[in-house]
Amino acid sequence: MDIRNIAIIAHVDHGKTTLVDKLLSQSGSFRENQAVAERAMDSNDIERERGITILAKCTSVEWKGTRINIVDTPGHADFGGEVERILSMVDGVCLLVDAAEGPMPQTKFVTSKALALGLKPIVVLNKVDKPAAEPDRALNEVFDLFANLGASDEQLDFPHVYASGIGGWADRELDGPRQDLSALFDLILEHVEPPKQEFRADEPFQMLATTLSADPFIGRILTGRVEAGRLKVGDSLKALSRTGERIEQFRCTKILAFRGLTQQPIDVAEAGDIVTIAGMTKATVADTLCALEIDTPIPAQPIDPPTISVTFGINDSPLAGRDGTKVQSRVIRERLMKEAEVNVAIRVEDTPGGEAFVVSGRGELQMGVLIENMRREGFELSISRPRVIFREENGERLEPIEEVIVDVDDEYSGAVIEKLTGPRKGDLVEMRPAGHGKTRIVAHVPSRGLIGYQGEFMTDTRGNGVLNRIFHGWTPYKGPIQGRRQGVLISMENGVSVAYALWNLEERGKLFIGAQEQIYEGMIIGEHSRDNDLEVNPLKGKKLTNVRASGTDEAVRLTPPVRMSLEEAIAYIDDDELVEVTPKIVRLRKRLLDPHERKRAARSEG
Repeated sequence: MDIRNIAIIAHVDHGKTTLVDKLLSQSGSFRENQAVAERAMDSNDIERERGITILAKCTSVEWKGTRINIVDTPGHADFGGEVERILSMVDGVCLLVDAAEGPMPQTKFVTSKALALGLKPIVVLNKVDKPAAEPDRALNEVFDLFANLGASDEQLDFPHVYASGIGGWADRELDGPRQDLSALFDLILEHVEPPKQEFRADEPFQMLATTLSADPFIGRILTGRVEAGRLKVGDSLKALSRTGERIEQFRCTKILAFRGLTQQPIDVAEAGDIVTIAGMTKATVADTLCALEIDTPIPAQPIDPPTISVTFGINDSPLAGRDGTKVQSRVIRERLMKEAEVNVAIRVEDTPGGEAFVVSGRGELQMGVLIENMRREGFELSISRPRVIFREENGERLEPIEEVIVDVDDEYSGAVIEKLTGPRKGDLVEMRPAGHGKTRIVAHVPSRGLIGYQGEFMTDTRGNGVLNRIFHGWTPYKGPIQGRRQGVLISMENGVSVAYALWNLEERGKLFIGAQEQIYEGMIIGEHSRDNDLEVNPLKGKKLTNVRASGTDEAVRLTPPVRMSLEEAIAYIDDDELVEVTPKIVRLRKRLLDPHERKRAARSEG
């Protein structure tokens, strides 16, 4: 059977997963009476809750006697490592662009990787049925983007279709019949070349592993594209590292291939097909699985370096161990090492004490998803504020800089520009009207300046602004950037919070806790209205007397407390603070719980 391998790439929320749903249903991958969830490719709980794709996933459809292997990729820059890895498995890319928004930062990032590999793109102008859609402008912007990224003449001569993923149609012309996706299927068969690996079917078997996972029944499994030869169940293979070192020799126990949303066992893996192999115990991502006579590994795509780091430590607060079951540093380390093995964009390092681990990655969202997964598995952690990774070149200190694209109502553009270019040390690159009363702002801002900015941005734009960011490059260190301006309210007692005490504390600032909540000394219970930290007593009850007076029996009415999400809490804390994460609750605390130790530390720093 003929094969085509294609990846669907786009910016977040431009409709990749919805389009894959429709491709699957119209190709006959589902039975007529089969119950299929919306966004069937987003199988992970967090993906479904947030409505984003985090892990790249493969599927397969048949059209006119040809098998099309489709890879659905993440749209967030934080998960770009997944996309970089996957592009080495495919022979073409389907670039989805929102007809209203046009090319966005992640579109630029992923397209540059695809063009550098020589892949020929098909452009799908999605959501053309939106009232604000401008498909012709979006198409011109895509062409300009390709030209700026150094595309070849062949790549610039790209075909395009107009589509609506949710409507389930695609047409070569804007005023086409709008019935189904057959135009897109036919375009894939015409434009994407069959895998070149088919001509190497008689050579010894070789495959580059691109994704790693575990199956409870068959153990460790690796997925990749067969680069040469054939593989049968029971054949002996060996695994080579990137440098050519032999890792292990093993017997292939099972071969799985993608058929619709499921993987089905097959007897023979052919050159050019995307398959999953079981039987190995040590081989991992970017290793070469090959016949015993092969000694040269397949070159693997280099992955962009991480830009931020976060310290994961044990939860050593007085309330540790009450909610979670996995609290020891040994168990946390095992889990982080397992994550680093599967996710090539993450690095894990031990600290001298052995009770904390420095995890480096692409962004706050990627770290937030890892922490959320761990807390759901029963871990208790203490998390530090994200720190930017600097690097030295020719004796000069360089820091990462990000390209920020903001779409905001015209009336709020001044406040956004003032924040980005003032205290956050950014440079304004472009500002232009985006139509419908909105302004598009493009700026280059240090990564340090964007940590914790999302919440402030939503407040400044009354929740109507959209901010997208992507790693742009390295720039000389721009000097200190001011962090949070307000101090915090710190509990000076252990116990259960009292409504009367909190009522009296409301005039001091915003509270993060309500009445009858467990608290401890050194825990942050609110934000101070001034710039200094203040120690308070949330346990102080009302003194009762036999004397009656007007106003004595007034009911205490508390303002609802501010409840932060995990990402908001991590972005909010300062360098001397931690986020305590358990399966049930997220708390803020000082790194040093004892007030005397905090004063000594402040004096030694001063």
